[in-house]
Amino acid sequence: MSGAAISSTAEYLALVRRRRLYGGVLMALFVALMAAGWHTAEARNAGGFTDGIAHILDFPAEILAEAARDWRNLPRYLGQYLPSLIETLNIAAVSTLLGGLLAAGLAVLSARALAPVPLLIAPLRRLMDVMRAMPEIVIALVLIFLLGGGPVPAMIAITIHTAGALGKLFSEVAENADLKPVEGLASVGAGWLARIWCAVLPQVAPNWSSYALLRFEINIRASAILGFVGAGGIGYDLRTTLQWGQGRYDQVVAIFALLFLTIVLVDTLSDRARAKLVKGGSPA
Repeated sequence: MSGAAISSTAEYLALVRRRRLYGGVLMALFVALMAAGWHTAEARNAGGFTDGIAHILDFPAEILAEAARDWRNLPRYLGQYLPSLIETLNIAAVSTLLGGLLAAGLAVLSARALAPVPLLIAPLRRLMDVMRAMPEIVIALVLIFLLGGGPVPAMIAITIHTAGALGKLFSEVAENADLKPVEGLASVGAGWLARIWCAVLPQVAPNWSSYALLRFEINIRASAILGFVGAGGIGYDLRTTLQWGQGRYDQVVAIFALLFLTIVLVDTLSDRARAKLVKGGSPA
């Protein structure tokens, strides 16, 4: 074996040893941080996690036992909370629509090959980072303090987060679009808006629609969760019934049943719609 080959082999083995050493150090640090975090959480937990884990199913069992005892009331409660469910769906739908439109604008303005003002690409990308980094519940809490309770704070909070999340996805799809139609329209004097509308949107519309449908599913869950902080919808009713405690657990089960059936239905329909949009077939 030549000297150069021996030297290359030695360098490779040294590199492998360094990587293993760094990996071992990182793993040890990770384990130490996890152990320290566990110890801190256990010390601050009022009852102790290890003592309470054995009773984790006590509360769900109590809820289900009361619901089973008063099962005859469930159909009436399903109808009673249906308007709140519709309000939750409205919040999710409007937020998805507004957030999707805002995301589409941010996407084409921040896509490197399509942006009319290149200097705006970096600021708009950082803006989308901030929008999707802020949790909806934090935005909703601030807006509830300013505007009061109701569906409007939830809608604004989800719209902001949706615009940031979809804007990132939309911009990546737009950057992968074929630029030949854009260049062809530019050669005949078409303006920037005409090039986007006629050459880019037909290419990206299926993927954008698929991402928007997926985001609608996420926003249904988000709007239900925001109800716990007073942002309206079926989540607010769920929090109220849970606070009342025993005697209302049959209503809790009815609300959970409505949410579960709605999410399953929306997931099924959107899966089929996304499969047709992207692949032109049925979901696997």
